[in-house]
Order: sequence, then C-alpha cells, then structure tokens
Amino acid sequence: MGSKYYVVKEQAVPEVLLKVVEAKKLLDKGRVSTINEAADRVGISRSSFYKYKDDIFQFHDNAQGTTITLTFQMEDEPGLLSDVLKTVAEFGANILTIHQSIPINGVASLSLSVQVLPTTGDVSEMLAAMEGQKGVRSVKILAKE
Repeated sequence: MGSKYYVVKEQAVPEVLLKVVEAKKLLDKGRVSTINEAADRVGISRSSFYKYKDDIFQFHDNAQGTTITLTFQMEDEPGLLSDVLKTVAEFGANILTIHQSIPINGVASLSLSVQVLPTTGDVSEMLAAMEGQKGVRSVKILAKE
C-alpha cells in the first residue's frame, strides 16, 4: 500500500517533528557535522532524529515540479484577485487555472492551480502571504499532484 501524505499547519505539528526538520537544516547547511551534534543542538535524542528523519520535511522541499490546487474564500473587492495573482508571480510560480464563483453575500470562492517551478520561492511563505492579504478569508491546499 502506498504512503499517505497530509498537509498540516506548523502549529499542529508536534514539537519533536519540528526539531527533526531543524536538525536536518543544520546538517544540510553544514552548520554541524554530525547527527549527534544536530540532535544535541535542537534538543532531541538521536533516536528521535532517526525515527522521523525520512518522514518529515518542509512542504517547499517536496513541492518543486508539482501542481498545487488551492481554494480560497475571499471578499468581493475590486483588485483583490489581482493582488493574489501578483503574489504567485512574485514567488515565481506559474498559474495554470483560475476558477471563481459568483460572489454570494460578498464572498467569492476561488480555486487556483499553480505550478511550482525549481525557481519558485518558499511555497509556505507564498501561502502565508496570500492568506495575510486584506480581504482573503482563507486559503487551503486542495490537492498536490
């Protein structure tokens, strides 16, 4: 049976898993030379590192070359969709499809398919930037292909 993947926000991830990601970054960037040193620096055991190292990674690390479909709830305001699309462009991703519903009670539903390229910036930061825009009520990842 194939692996199942879930996308969760950072605040929902147990601290030990976040520390494993931090230890992996220290190793990748050459700031430490051994797994023992990385585990000590972030405050986890070596066994915790080995237990989870292949199962946790930052979303951006595994997103390149994929298509991400996002769903938005956003207020019906002139220029808001343009601002969201500008964010995608600023992060260097490619917009494949846009589908927007007719606004109901001043709120529109939008789905957006975005191709993540090798030159695309951090996808997590892109999503946070979209979600932080005035008038955007929610951004969720619907699918990753």
